[in-house]
Amino acid sequence: MADNFLERHREDYEQRKAAWLRKKGHSCRRSPARLPRRLQRPADESL
Repeated sequence: MADNFLERHREDYEQRKAAWLRKKGHSCRRSPARLPRRLQRPADESL
């Protein structure tokens, strides 16, 4: 085996991980259905 076998595999892993995180980051947006809704309070609260 080569002397830098583990280092090379670690570098490959880090590159794959960085690409995966970049890809994951773009699809992590919240849909409107999951956003919290703001309740509107009536002007007169003495109902």
